[in-house]
Amino acid sequence: MESLPLRSARGRWVVLAATLASAIAFLDGSVVNVALRPIALDLDATLTDLQWVVNAYMFALASLILVGGSLGDRLGRRRVFVVGIAWFGLASVVCGLAQGVEQLVAARGLQGVGAALLTPGSLALIQSLIAEEDRARAIGYWSAWSGVAGAVGPLLGGWLVETLSWRWVFFVNVPVAAVVIAIAVLRVPESVPAAGQGRFDVPGAALGVLALGGITVALTQGAWPAAVVGAVAAVVFVVVEARSAHPMVPLGMFADRTFSVVNVATFLIYAALTAVTFFLVLQLQVVAGYGPLAAGAATIPFTLLLLVFSPRVGTLLTRTGARPLMTLGPALAAVGVALLAGIPDDAAYLTDVLPGVLVFGAGITLLVTPLTATVLAAAPAEHVGLASGVNNAVARAAGLLAVAALPALVGLDGELAADPFGAGYARAMWWCAGLLVLGAVVSGALLPGRRSRAG
Repeated sequence: MESLPLRSARGRWVVLAATLASAIAFLDGSVVNVALRPIALDLDATLTDLQWVVNAYMFALASLILVGGSLGDRLGRRRVFVVGIAWFGLASVVCGLAQGVEQLVAARGLQGVGAALLTPGSLALIQSLIAEEDRARAIGYWSAWSGVAGAVGPLLGGWLVETLSWRWVFFVNVPVAAVVIAIAVLRVPESVPAAGQGRFDVPGAALGVLALGGITVALTQGAWPAAVVGAVAAVVFVVVEARSAHPMVPLGMFADRTFSVVNVATFLIYAALTAVTFFLVLQLQVVAGYGPLAAGAATIPFTLLLLVFSPRVGTLLTRTGARPLMTLGPALAAVGVALLAGIPDDAAYLTDVLPGVLVFGAGITLLVTPLTATVLAAAPAEHVGLASGVNNAVARAAGLLAVAALPALVGLDGELAADPFGAGYARAMWWCAGLLVLGAVVSGALLPGRRSRAG
């Protein structure tokens, strides 16, 4: 298999295709948050409906991303990556054309399927094709621009909503998808592991979807029989994977301490990160009276921090190891969330919002690149696509469960009125700060000291 220096033309094309593809997946996860209020007004949607607009995407992504990683390892990472980006683009068109909230939720689920195919492939292409000595820096660029896409999403979404329509937050994905397909087909070599991967684990895939689906329905709808189904499916999934000759998730991967600890930290950190994004943008619009564009623009400093410093964090990672960065990062982000918890009804941006955004952004910038590079480096080369899939599945499942559970946990019953939402928002932010602190403790206490290089 080719080993491409990052400075080579083909190496840069690989990173560009991987980054653009993952960027629109991240973008779609954040840009929709700004459009939630206009969607609610246009389609007469409740808070519960809006939860499903977010969660249908995350549910499909989280439950099928392992399938995407496993298929890439078997059929070719570039091939599955291209199928995923094409699927994502077509589903985005369907989202933009939806005439009712039920149609939008269904289309968002289809969009998540495409994201599940493209997301693990984006990182697996970098890990398998880029030269070992350049991988940490390449992943730093991937982290920077993917994170920027997620952060710039609210700004772009706000502008699109105010100048055109909420439907354009979906239509904007189509030209980017077309560019990525062209680059991947013309400039990116195929990446297939040398060893055969065996037959595809259909029972494991089905049980994984059933487990996550049952738990999500229970948290969102209060349907506790679904929780029982989800819990039983999760137990059976572990049993089936342990006994399978060709498991979709080889449980031996979790015997590696670094791999397991990073995934636990990922769950805690990304649950908080997703919930903060969901609640902050709604708080600024519902309670503080910001328009969609102003609410989106509030996160620009976060974008700039990721853009400027993530590649430098990738270089720093090779010197310090992951543990210091993955401990300080979430702890600093927790301080930022605590500051954001106090946003008042008449919030002034410079004094009430900006300090929290800056501190939160600095913390996230410190941790994203080390987390991603470390979890990939801990996996065997033949399972790099699957390792990316596992880590992304953990992150998306965490966000999915946080958005499903937190509104009810903090006393929000489905109404988007200013008084109850503001009180619930503050409680939700403190929950998120606690999750970030716990992520810092897990990383600091359990990660080995120098297992950090991406290779």
